[in-house]
Amino acid sequence: MVEGGRQDAADRAPASAAQRFRYKLRIALREPTTAIGILTAALFAYLIVVPIISMLSDAGRVQLGDERRIRMEVGDFTWYYIERVFTSRVASSLFWEPLLNTLSVAFGAIIAAVVIGGLLAWLLARTDMFGRRWFATALIVPYMLPAWTFALAWTTLFKNRTVGGQEGWLEALGLTPPDWLAYGRLPVTIILALHYSPFIILLFGNALRRFDSQLEDSARILGAGRLTVTRKIILPLMLPSLLSAIVLIFAKCLGEFGVPYVLGLPVKFDVLATSLYRSISSRQTGVAAVLAGSIMLIGVMTIMIDAKLIKEARRFVTVGSKGAMDRLNPLNNLRIPATVFAALIFVFSVAVPLSVLFLSTVMKIPARFDADNFTLDYWIGTDLNTVALQTGILLSPDLWNAAWNSLRIVGVASIVSGLLGLLVGYVVARTPVQPLATFLRQVTFLPYLVPGIAFATAYLSLFAVPRGPVPALYGTTLILMLALIADQMPYASRAGIAAMMQLGKEPEEAAQIAGAGWSRRMISIIIPIQKGSLVTGILLPFISGIKGLSLFVVLAVPSTDVLTTFSLRLVDYHYTQAANAVVLIIAAIAYLGTLLGQKLTRTNLAQGLGN
Repeated sequence: MVEGGRQDAADRAPASAAQRFRYKLRIALREPTTAIGILTAALFAYLIVVPIISMLSDAGRVQLGDERRIRMEVGDFTWYYIERVFTSRVASSLFWEPLLNTLSVAFGAIIAAVVIGGLLAWLLARTDMFGRRWFATALIVPYMLPAWTFALAWTTLFKNRTVGGQEGWLEALGLTPPDWLAYGRLPVTIILALHYSPFIILLFGNALRRFDSQLEDSARILGAGRLTVTRKIILPLMLPSLLSAIVLIFAKCLGEFGVPYVLGLPVKFDVLATSLYRSISSRQTGVAAVLAGSIMLIGVMTIMIDAKLIKEARRFVTVGSKGAMDRLNPLNNLRIPATVFAALIFVFSVAVPLSVLFLSTVMKIPARFDADNFTLDYWIGTDLNTVALQTGILLSPDLWNAAWNSLRIVGVASIVSGLLGLLVGYVVARTPVQPLATFLRQVTFLPYLVPGIAFATAYLSLFAVPRGPVPALYGTTLILMLALIADQMPYASRAGIAAMMQLGKEPEEAAQIAGAGWSRRMISIIIPIQKGSLVTGILLPFISGIKGLSLFVVLAVPSTDVLTTFSLRLVDYHYTQAANAVVLIIAAIAYLGTLLGQKLTRTNLAQGLGN
């Protein structure tokens, strides 16, 4: 009898487990978050994962136009493109030289940024330098502006007749800069270093600001000198923040397109991003897929290293709590020289580039400061003696079309990104299906691992031709919106997830008891409460999209020009004044947008430095 009872219990056990699973599934399906999560997961899988898979598959399939050269049918599997990029006679110019150039520029920019940014971070966080509060914000302005703003300022000053067109300022004054100064590795490295120094100032400076100065005092009481304290106490504790900033700068340099394009193209100085762009322009789809995959792989490895460093950083425990001290070190006689150094960095990284760009737009002849040489013709003039631009830039229909496209494309994409980010946060925080939450977290973060120009190549691969019910989208504004939405989801989704994790279920449950449906709860409760996070999720993609170039340069055509691609076309036409004017407009929008974002969200990029 006992054995029979045991047998019955054993027979019922699997059924009970199955019943529990079906019960949990039925409960999960009743939750609106499950259905919403499934729909958003499918959407992001199509917008993020499928384009990347399509691009990678192009690297191993014969592309249209190459079938005679490869002697295979279109769509057949082939190693041709991989061999062409890595081992053929042209592999050096396609991949290896651009890779070395990318690494040399990135490491050069990192070294210079660490030296400049590290010193400035220490001055702002740990000393009594004059004007610390003002410099804390002023010195991060370069990162608010497009990097290639400074590239155009550089070429306006140092350009020589290697590329023809209007002469540069130094050449107009009788000094002809050599090619190594006007173009190529050195100027690209300098500009990227100045542009990304704020990374070091922010990350390293904030770590220094939180560092307890009592640790230094204790070491000095025990007889340690300044060098010993720096080497054995400060640097080991600051190393995770510094290394994280270095890795992020490398990842940014990897996908940087505008600066190498403006300053490298005249002397055939290619990096991976410009080599990829040339392959796309020459319709070498398979080669472009291999290059984009290589850039993506390096980007993934870089971010994985950064994640590892962040994990290691958790091992460093803050010593001291209520008794922690953040005492400023007196500079004494070095106070004025330190302030002059910070002022010079601001002058050379912000004031000089923007002044040069503006002055170039109001001068007929470069670098001639006579009163009769100044004019507003390039802004509001008519009947200009140019082939493709007959009026000043503010009177040009092309500018306003590009501005309208920018505001429309970036605006719509930013609003959609913000709403989808909040929706992702809602699902992640509320769904009982944890695998669904995990998938949404991961898939919305994936674009962060892929440099913009590689992600644009993925979209070109998927949407350049009709696929099933989806028509070819290349040449339309829709492909730009979709690409920008997907590209900006890491920022929008993280803002939404962080916001929803801090919001309890009680307000929503009370509304549900009162009979409010899901849509009513979202409109009347969730969105009003989380409006600050929603604004952040919209503004961040908007600012990034307005000044972005890498994504648009691949996907935009003349009819869908945005401000960034329009200015780049003017650079190609050697319309220096008009190109610089458009870049100033972009810089003003990006800077004012950043300030507006800080105002609305009550945040500060300086994170309190200089207080």
